[in-house]
Amino acid sequence: MNKQITLSEYSYVFVGTKDFDNHKAVDKKTFEELESFVLQNSDTVQYLKLGQNKQHKFLQAQNYVGVIQTKSGVTIEILPKIAKVHDDEETKTMLIKMLKTLKKSPFKNFNMANLKSTNMPLLEIFITMFLTELEVLIKKGIKSDYVNQEENLRYLKGKLQFNKHIKHNHIHKERFYVEFQEFTTDRVENSLIKTTLEYLYKASKSNSNHKRIREFMFVFDELKVSHRIKDDFSKVKLNRQMKDYELILQWAKIFLLSNSFSPYTGKEVAFALLFDMNVLFESYVGHIFKKEGFNISLQDREHHLAYLNSEGKFQLKPDIVIRHNDEVIIADTKWKLLSDDKTHQGVSQSDMYQLFAYGQKYKEPQCKEMFLIYPKRDDHLIQHHYYYEQDTDSLRLKVLFFDLMEDDHVEFMNYFQSKKLVYIND
Repeated sequence: MNKQITLSEYSYVFVGTKDFDNHKAVDKKTFEELESFVLQNSDTVQYLKLGQNKQHKFLQAQNYVGVIQTKSGVTIEILPKIAKVHDDEETKTMLIKMLKTLKKSPFKNFNMANLKSTNMPLLEIFITMFLTELEVLIKKGIKSDYVNQEENLRYLKGKLQFNKHIKHNHIHKERFYVEFQEFTTDRVENSLIKTTLEYLYKASKSNSNHKRIREFMFVFDELKVSHRIKDDFSKVKLNRQMKDYELILQWAKIFLLSNSFSPYTGKEVAFALLFDMNVLFESYVGHIFKKEGFNISLQDREHHLAYLNSEGKFQLKPDIVIRHNDEVIIADTKWKLLSDDKTHQGVSQSDMYQLFAYGQKYKEPQCKEMFLIYPKRDDHLIQHHYYYEQDTDSLRLKVLFFDLMEDDHVEFMNYFQSKKLVYIND
């Protein structure tokens, strides 16, 4: 079965034959495969939330987006819910922009102009990204290396392996069992690339990707595929000479080892590439701050909540710390849609406690202002300004809303720039 299902955050799949609203009907086998995947990972992370209503049992998308492909061939893509966007293609464009800001990821150097359409499924987009990186590598040139070979030849070459020669050539006196070095492209890094191409040829449903994969397979035609993938990755040498292979091998790990940004287990799933929207939102907002010239630290680790025998315990890691001269501003991003229907619009008490702890610890240099940053909704919400004491000179916290679909984020950044915290040319 080859079927593509697209979910948005907070919509769900259920066993049935007809979709309703934004919820998707799947067959029983697909639901059971997804349910098993969810249950096997529930101790570490909740990729989908198992629930029950009056009509049926369901699996609801939470704050993880990306791709899940089952062994039976069904592909589930989960897209983020973004204000002002009601089109999958625009949502995927925004998602890729956010992915490009992740550190140590294969997305960061990808040129959006190389992607002809974001209307294709997410999995095909990721495969296209891999093939684009591979095309760059091939144009630069596939690396060769001296590789140890052992063969039983009709002529003496390299070093005679005496014991093996006796064993194999007791009858065939005309042969020589030898070990020698050969300068060849048949090295482990290239073998892993060929293995990835063969895997993707089976996983892809795109004619254009199939065509490109066949073209690239011709380049690696004489190479062997890897049958011991984990062992071969441990043999990879990413030195200065092999720097060009770094991104392509990151992709190979994602596809061959399920080395996702959110690791998972489960035999029912053939492939999954999932991203925590909390991490993506933090990364993107941090990227915008840096782009605007602020001196920031992401996931700052300067302080601990408590100490035991002078050793710090319970590491504090505020998402964004802005430093300038003798002032510090702390911001935490939360991928959560607030609403006037909720108490305090949905700002949780635990978030208020968390920011209070940050404010108490970041006293040198002085921290007097903190922010909770949420994605902006379609409707207007009040940007509340809280004080931790009745005194308006006390430690304060402001709730701000970040509009992902703004190009320049002028209104949002003007607030911080008015505080003269911009660090450019300082």
